[in-house]
Amino acid sequence: MLACNCIEPQWPADELLMKYQYISDFFIALAYFSIPLELIYFVKKSAVFPYRWVLVQFGAFIVLCGATHLINLWTFSMHSRTVAIVMTTAKVLTAVVSCATALMLVHIIPDLLSVKTRELFLKNKAAELDREMGLIRTQEETGRHVRMLTHEIRSTLDRHTILKTTLVELGRTLALEECALWMPTRTGLELQLSYTLRQQNPVGYTVPIHLPVINQVFSGNRAVKISPNSPVARLRQLAGRHIPGEVVAVRVPLLHLSNFQINDWPELSTKRYALMVLMLPSDSARQWHVHELELVEVVADQVAVALSHAAILEESMRARDLLMEQNIALDLARREAETAIRARNDFLAVMNHEMRTPMHAIIALSSLLQETELTPEQRLMVETILKSSNLLATLINDVLDLSRLEDGSLQLEIATFNLHSVFREVHNMIKPVASIKKLSVTLNIAADLPLYAIGDEKRLMQTILNVVGNAVKFSKEGSISITAFVAKSESLRDFRAPDFFPVQSENHFYLRVQVKDSGSGINPQDIPKLFTKFAQTQTLATRNSGGSGLGLAICKRFVNLMEGHIWIESEGLGKGCTATFIVKLGFPERSNESKLPFAPKLQANHVQTNFPGLKVLVMDDNGVSRSVTKGLLAHLGCDVTAVSLIDELLHVISQEHKVVFMDVSMPGIDGYELAVRIHEKFTKRHERPVLVALTGSIDKITKENCMRVGVDGVILKPVSVDKMRSVLSELLEHRDLFEAM
Repeated sequence: MLACNCIEPQWPADELLMKYQYISDFFIALAYFSIPLELIYFVKKSAVFPYRWVLVQFGAFIVLCGATHLINLWTFSMHSRTVAIVMTTAKVLTAVVSCATALMLVHIIPDLLSVKTRELFLKNKAAELDREMGLIRTQEETGRHVRMLTHEIRSTLDRHTILKTTLVELGRTLALEECALWMPTRTGLELQLSYTLRQQNPVGYTVPIHLPVINQVFSGNRAVKISPNSPVARLRQLAGRHIPGEVVAVRVPLLHLSNFQINDWPELSTKRYALMVLMLPSDSARQWHVHELELVEVVADQVAVALSHAAILEESMRARDLLMEQNIALDLARREAETAIRARNDFLAVMNHEMRTPMHAIIALSSLLQETELTPEQRLMVETILKSSNLLATLINDVLDLSRLEDGSLQLEIATFNLHSVFREVHNMIKPVASIKKLSVTLNIAADLPLYAIGDEKRLMQTILNVVGNAVKFSKEGSISITAFVAKSESLRDFRAPDFFPVQSENHFYLRVQVKDSGSGINPQDIPKLFTKFAQTQTLATRNSGGSGLGLAICKRFVNLMEGHIWIESEGLGKGCTATFIVKLGFPERSNESKLPFAPKLQANHVQTNFPGLKVLVMDDNGVSRSVTKGLLAHLGCDVTAVSLIDELLHVISQEHKVVFMDVSMPGIDGYELAVRIHEKFTKRHERPVLVALTGSIDKITKENCMRVGVDGVILKPVSVDKMRSVLSELLEHRDLFEAM
């Protein structure tokens, strides 16, 4: 008993428990104080933490709990009231913060659950985005194949190459076992196997176009899966153990070709399609994917576009070849026409020169003969010869004028002239012819018609003569009236000519000439034929009048050049005709027309009758023409020297010669070069003689050449005594005025 009492525990049980609690509270407090440090570290490392205010509350709760356990260390022994108050305060604060934190967690936990929900939603979205990215990659792959196929298809515009390339590229891209194209026949009632992938020369099977499977494909623009046993899919014979792969078909639109005629192309009056059939490999578990079907549809559309371009190109090339053939034919015809025109112009130039030479002799000698002592009977014969010669010369002028009118080389000679004198001259010229047929010709000139006008006097007179001559020609008895007046604006508006657009101005006026006869008349339906060259209506032919010849055809062209219009009216056979034309002329005092290089006509009282002692030099290669011209000048009192060669003229010419007449149209001799050499020989103007060109044609080129080499005047053959006298007076007067400047 005593021994047991000697062994006592070092620490009493209650004190030992308190020691354990003391140590535990210390470590608990230490642990509590370490947690806020870890939370601070967590907040520092976290980029985003949406609930920091909850974290602050939770940190305060832990700190207070740690502080409570730390203060509790002083409660294991006797402690003061201060320790009790501090302990109580710490526990109260810990209780308050703990309740607040508990209440806050009631609201935080649902948010944490929603975060989890959002996390799940985001995972689903990520999976969906992955699927979409897969589709995008598939579409990009499809687009790449489409671009590759489109490039291959459009690398040529030959439709056979296009279709064959399409099948090859589709077979390579989609790993097809077979690909075929069925084209409609020319009748459009059947589809014919035209192209296949594996067969170089397809047999050319045909199937009716109204099969249900074909109608199913043609009814939409999508690729359609069809049965491998359908007629358009049985392209190859397969053994029984093989399982055919899936087959799709798509339509290929063809161009509307109703306006084209292309060989071996269907006659399509309505919209038609070709059929493309694609087969996957046999004994394969592979199926058609959506992106593959889209690829097939896009390629079908591209093939349709390429085929339309190829068809248009083929037609355009055919049209180009046809156009080239036509152009070659037209070019050949043009060259032939130009050759014919040149031949005609050369012929007319030669004939003009050759015909005017004898006409020059006839008219000149007849005019000389007319001024001699003649009996009345002889004078009548000479006058008849002169009139016939003048008519023949007029016919020659008509032929040449018509030729120049047709090729556009004829131009009007604009100058100031006496308008009243033109009508009086026409009246005086036509009156003797009319008196033979016992026709009365009256001339009525309106009081307001200007005395002088600006225009082409020669063409106007020729037009009036032709119209009045026609009236005399087709009238056996009765009368002919010629009326000239200024056309008023209201009368111009009343005229119904569709191609006549008169424009009134202060510097111009419209002359209206009306020729009315009481002759045979004409059917109204035959009137348009009168203005056609060499036309002969039935009415005129029955009267053996010889038709209208060239007169009215030339008149119409002359009037058109003068910005006018001509027409004929008749009520029928036996009721006469009325020919009317309107031309545009200018007012001399209001117009700014250019001065011509040739002197204006002199008044009659200024024309000299003879030129005694005037030394004149004549050069002409034709002996008859040279003699005739020399005779005319000698009759007028001139001292004439005649030569036939340029060298001879240059040797003979001197300052005493006042006028030189030279033919500038001599074959093998350049008359213009002669004028240049005369200018070089006589450098001073007053020493140089007046140069006069004798020619058979006064066209634009001849005038320009004469002006270029300094020729003073031009005379058109044939020449009569009166014409030669007038020309000499004009030229000498012009030279006198020129020297006086």
